[in-house]
Amino acid sequence: MPEITPFYLSGVPTTGSGTLPVTSPWDGSVVGLMSVPTDAQVEQAVADLDAVRAEAQAMPAHARAGALDHISARLKARAEEIATLITAENGKPLFWSRGEVARAVATFRWAAEETRRFSGDLQRLDTEVTATGRLGVVRRFPRGPVLGIAPFNFPLNLVAHKVAPAIAVGAPILVKPAPATPLTAMLLGEIIAETELPAGMVSVLPVPNDRMAPLVADPRLPVVSFTGSGPVGWAIREQAPRKHLTLELGGDAAVVVNDDWPDLTGAAERIALFANYQAGQSCISVQRVLVHTDVYDAFVTELVTAVEKLPTGDPTAEGVLVGPVINEAAAERIVAWVEEARDAGASVLTGGTHEGTAVAPTVLSGVPAGIRVAEEEIFGPVLTVAQFTDLDEAFTVVNSSRYGLQAGIFTTDVRVAFRAHRDLEVGGLIVGDVPSYRADQMPYGGWKESGIGREGVRSAMNDLTEERVLVLTGLDL
Repeated sequence: MPEITPFYLSGVPTTGSGTLPVTSPWDGSVVGLMSVPTDAQVEQAVADLDAVRAEAQAMPAHARAGALDHISARLKARAEEIATLITAENGKPLFWSRGEVARAVATFRWAAEETRRFSGDLQRLDTEVTATGRLGVVRRFPRGPVLGIAPFNFPLNLVAHKVAPAIAVGAPILVKPAPATPLTAMLLGEIIAETELPAGMVSVLPVPNDRMAPLVADPRLPVVSFTGSGPVGWAIREQAPRKHLTLELGGDAAVVVNDDWPDLTGAAERIALFANYQAGQSCISVQRVLVHTDVYDAFVTELVTAVEKLPTGDPTAEGVLVGPVINEAAAERIVAWVEEARDAGASVLTGGTHEGTAVAPTVLSGVPAGIRVAEEEIFGPVLTVAQFTDLDEAFTVVNSSRYGLQAGIFTTDVRVAFRAHRDLEVGGLIVGDVPSYRADQMPYGGWKESGIGREGVRSAMNDLTEERVLVLTGLDL
């Protein structure tokens, strides 16, 4: 039986009164036993965050940046160990786990760089005669301690996107990882504990979901940053309407393939890969594909071929690109949605089955409106394909969703790209590629029911802070 993994209470490895088994989505084997904190230990973590907030805010930039540089370097040094752990508890193939570690290394490095640049602004106020000799200094200060709630699909990098900006601005943070994937977050907690950050500034606690309501409501945690499902995110907003919230929720990302795109094979391969990477368990994995009618038949042939060529299977095997979904209940739900579409008249061009947690990469065409795979985020390796006759029609379909996280468009016409950027109601548009592209330093977040607020290192730093103005008087400007 594996050893019990401690959690990190105010930077100290600690055990509680119970354990949570963490199992492999691939074969169900026990990967680890996660210690679970008691209510008293959770209270201690929150009290420590509240007590250290002034000290954390007053840390010099070099100290915060130095801690972030250390974390980045240690993640890089332990990259293969961490990737193996991500694959073990999450089930994503090693190829994607290694990529996730590399992204986290960069996320902490960018946070260190941004810490050194986070200086504020000067404003001349003597533009009016009554303000002669006055200068405004506008700086940003933390809103207060942060409750960061992370999902299972990126157990390292989405935790990094909570922790790194918080450290960068001097905001204490309590990180709550997903129950299915807490072990990677604890390894990150171990690395954070190696730094000289103030005691109490960072806690990583695997609090069970059914014990989260008091934390969400706690006034000592005035900021809640949540990444996960829409129903949970909007429930948090209802529970804590006066708190500052960042909600990174779901999506049903669409990609438009215009008739001017010269490489249909390349587009099909990119769409096939990024509809199925992470087994489709990404908010920006491709779910809806809209193809110009003039190239539709040729493109669909290429798309089905590309999907069927994807290496699937054991996520620990080199070369595998599509692994299992997080658990068998998720697999059964995904296939049930596919069957519902088939019963409603859709055609299953490939896939549509599952064996345990392994869902076959699936392509659907002719999906009618009003059923779940057309209206909801499927969060699995399933995509739908449809055709359009003009861009107005395509953009209307993209915008018909109640989600609006990211979209993609394959076009060589810069005018079409700018028009799409203006007209599509999404937080990000990727031109010449799939909507699944994310650079971790860029603003990232959604419109409509895809959430509120923005992540991305600098954007998150702004989100965790508020402006405070200092006016200097009697200056010879």
